[in-house]
Amino acid sequence: MPHNKTGPGSTATTQSRRATSEVPGPAVQPPSPGIPHESPPESHPESPLGDEDALHNDSLGERDSGRRDYSIAAVGRALDLLEALARIGPAPLAMLAESAGCTRTAAFRLLRTLQARGFAIQDEARGVWRLGARWGVLGRAAAQQGALAATAMPFLAALGKTTGENVYLSVRDGLESETVAIYQADPSLRLYSEVGKRRPLHAGPSRLLLTHAPEAVQTQVLAQRLPRFTPATRTDAAWIAADLQRIRARGYLLTADEVEAGAVSVTGPVHDASGHVVAALSITGASMRMRPPRPRALLPLVLDAAARLSKALGQPAATVPAAAANGIARTPSDIPRWEPAVAGSASPGPHSIFR
Repeated sequence: MPHNKTGPGSTATTQSRRATSEVPGPAVQPPSPGIPHESPPESHPESPLGDEDALHNDSLGERDSGRRDYSIAAVGRALDLLEALARIGPAPLAMLAESAGCTRTAAFRLLRTLQARGFAIQDEARGVWRLGARWGVLGRAAAQQGALAATAMPFLAALGKTTGENVYLSVRDGLESETVAIYQADPSLRLYSEVGKRRPLHAGPSRLLLTHAPEAVQTQVLAQRLPRFTPATRTDAAWIAADLQRIRARGYLLTADEVEAGAVSVTGPVHDASGHVVAALSITGASMRMRPPRPRALLPLVLDAAARLSKALGQPAATVPAAAANGIARTPSDIPRWEPAVAGSASPGPHSIFR
């Protein structure tokens, strides 16, 4: 008569093993102290500056959005302090703490940490703090790695897609300007510059960079014999010097035919965290696409893009100048799009400099 087997290879033993494997076992023990173990991202180590500087990973808003914020408050506070040093330094501890929005104790400990690494200097005789020399290395490295162009490109692209025009970003390098980024809205549109191209500062959009250059640079540029590119190029040093004051007061620059015949430019300033103008953002298009009133209609969009880029570079409050915004279209739907001239229609007349 057949009988049930209960040996190691029997069916009963196999079923018993399967049943056992389906029963929840004990919790997995953490690795022994001798085995390296990486803490999960959710763990919150104690902040060196106290509980107020814990990681921000568990905020309700982050959970609701399904995205975690892995920023560290202590690091953010240190960066706020450094930006305050760049804006108002050299400055005493109390002023820096107030500008950075932190306590004096936290500011002091952060500054001491930065001082140990060469990124901050304490002038005990004067009772002020200033940026350390090691920041120069980081600044040069950022410039060499194209940080400004990479930061600016999304803003150039957004402006180009909205307006249908090519967008340029240029910076001052010595006594010349250099194009560092271009967004080409349409391959059929003519490009009036290329990345790396250099131009004099006295004509076209570059004059906005000359406006915000140090006085010594302005004097040196205007003391030279200025080249003329077209009949519309201004080479009179006295007129240019006066125009620099007008540009500074307005906060923007509109030019026509100054560097390239038939080219019209709308240019706005880009500021960094210290408030200095570090670049010029401009739209440049063919004159038949840029008949009045279109240049002035594009102006608020150019200034808005420049202000948004300035904010990305750390400027706390980049605003469109009131003089530029009065009476000008503010939305893409208000912008006159270029339309080919109808045969036999009256010409709108020659371009002015749109002052």
